[in-house]
Amino acid sequence: MWNKEEKQKTYEMMISQQSELIKDEKNWLATLSNASALLNMSLPNTVFAGFYLFDENELILGPFQGNVSCTRIQMGKGVCGEAADTNQTVIVGNVKEHKNYIACDSAALSEIVVPMVKDERLIGVLDIDSKEINDYDQIDKKYLEDYCKQLLKVF
Repeated sequence: MWNKEEKQKTYEMMISQQSELIKDEKNWLATLSNASALLNMSLPNTVFAGFYLFDENELILGPFQGNVSCTRIQMGKGVCGEAADTNQTVIVGNVKEHKNYIACDSAALSEIVVPMVKDERLIGVLDIDSKEINDYDQIDKKYLEDYCKQLLKVF
């Protein structure tokens, strides 16, 4: 487990790096691909870091780092569907105790999902899974919401 100061410094560095990566890149696919790699590389305990993109009435797997994953998620289903449906970040401390959890990877023990909304239109969600229980908190929420705001510039 890392302490609060280490976590904040890591996020600040990651957001700075992401800012440089998207400065001259306007393609959403390239941007989300590098964004998922940066998350996976920077955040300890990560077993999945990626995006599900909204398409009419469901979320479809986009760029990610991790094991093979679910390709389609219905709105309201699972943690990703909940976050997309409510446009609110969802933190689950122990996925095994979450009644609406969809098990895409048995290594995942906790999860945070951040909706990506631009001009009141759902673009998709950022989904990060950890191999540790209770790995996410309000620090993660704040910085990952900021991270997603940066990414929305390419949409």
